[in-house]
Amino acid sequence: MVSQVEYKRKFLVVIDETEECDRALTFAAWRVKRTGGTVVLMSVVPKPEFIGLGVEEVLRAEAVEEAERFLDQRLARIKEIGDVRAESVIREGNAEEQIEKVIGTDHDIAILVLAASKSAEGPGPLVTHFAARANALPIPLTIVPGHMAEDEIIAIC
Repeated sequence: MVSQVEYKRKFLVVIDETEECDRALTFAAWRVKRTGGTVVLMSVVPKPEFIGLGVEEVLRAEAVEEAERFLDQRLARIKEIGDVRAESVIREGNAEEQIEKVIGTDHDIAILVLAASKSAEGPGPLVTHFAARANALPIPLTIVPGHMAEDEIIAIC
């Protein structure tokens, strides 16, 4: 008899300094709380340019430290919600490429959750990129509207 591998649905949320990442996190965390699964918090640090001996290593270390700080803040927020499994991952490089690589390698990731910016300049670079490629993604894309308040997001989860 062949044993089946248990499928564990994961919601991927990109964590950065933007306020929209908090709306995406709220959606994913409350959805997981109510329906099960895991929230995967992902931070992408840019590759440092070659500046000189050792300088790029210092820049890389500083960027990773900042990413870890953002992740720790969001993990603390998830703990406040309670009963929500979470994982975190840090990658280096182009954000769009790294997100697609993580989706391609972790087959339990079932939904990419992003939130639109409230800015008049548009929904934000990640939303713009992935909305244009939604048909090419192997998973659904959820975009939380920028105008939604936290209580409104929780109500629809």
